[in-house]
Amino acid sequence: MNKTDRAELSPGQGSVPQNAVAAAIEAEQKYVVKTIEPRMPKETQVLVKVEGCGVCSSNLPVWEGREWFSYPLEPGAPGHEGWGVVHRCGSGVHTVSPGDRVTFLSSHAFSTFDTVEEQNLVVLPAKLHGLPFPGEPLGCAVNVFERAEIRSGQTVGVVGAGFLGTIVSRLCHLAGARVIALSRRPFALGLAQQFGADHTVLMDDHYKAVEKVMSLTQNRGCDRVIEASGNQWFLDFASEITALRSKLIIAGYHQDGLRTVNMQQWNWKGVDVINAHERENSQYMKGIKTAVRLVAEGMIDFSPLLTHSFALESINEAFDMMRKRPEGFMKAMVIL
Repeated sequence: MNKTDRAELSPGQGSVPQNAVAAAIEAEQKYVVKTIEPRMPKETQVLVKVEGCGVCSSNLPVWEGREWFSYPLEPGAPGHEGWGVVHRCGSGVHTVSPGDRVTFLSSHAFSTFDTVEEQNLVVLPAKLHGLPFPGEPLGCAVNVFERAEIRSGQTVGVVGAGFLGTIVSRLCHLAGARVIALSRRPFALGLAQQFGADHTVLMDDHYKAVEKVMSLTQNRGCDRVIEASGNQWFLDFASEITALRSKLIIAGYHQDGLRTVNMQQWNWKGVDVINAHERENSQYMKGIKTAVRLVAEGMIDFSPLLTHSFALESINEAFDMMRKRPEGFMKAMVIL
């Protein structure tokens, strides 16, 4: 009996479903829900019955439409914040078993079933049972924090209090840093305060907001500034409040065109500019594993940030909500 045969007969394995339901972008601002055939997991893969997937702001341009995107996209794409239950394992999989609840890294998680490499799965402990768990953005926040090299006693400015910025603010608080959270939205600043921000600054006026930060730092600026928006204005603002010989960390995903920077300002201040976006799969997973541990230990409760949920059939509404970002909105989930 070969490995494939053993996989077919392994106890506890769920049968491969004949059909799955997935959302596919067929044109600009047009997800269509369709029936697809799930992929049988190969030797090192796992078939996951997806419970839900977070909606990431980095996916907004591909839904809105840009001239450099080609449609249609593959079903389930570009969902990458999924969690669910292991349904079936390939013959070479040894770290997870059918029935395990997992968070995972993939790019087709807007689907009732997704095929994932074993190395891209993290088992969720029993104390997280029933909790929605978009592991990728939580792991991203952990990796941004690690790249920023935060130390106790530092003053950290977090420019942009969305899901990423708020989790990063919490991590900085846990490290003993003094956190200044900045946002254009009063609701977001309220949440940042709940997550440990010592000061909040409303960015309703550029120069007044800069003056406020300077008054909080004795006109020195921040030891670390984490730009978590992906917006040109926020990048400019972050540069202004960065102290001499300190670090500016770019965590926002700048995707809507080229950026300009005040190079003279950067040179004069002697700042270290850090691109905090990871591309090594192992580093992504390291961040997710750390996030799972911190949530399980009660160090982070991100549930207040999961403000809106949508059925798969309403995924276009989820993206439109993310684009408009009304008061009270922080992060949307698609529940399968």
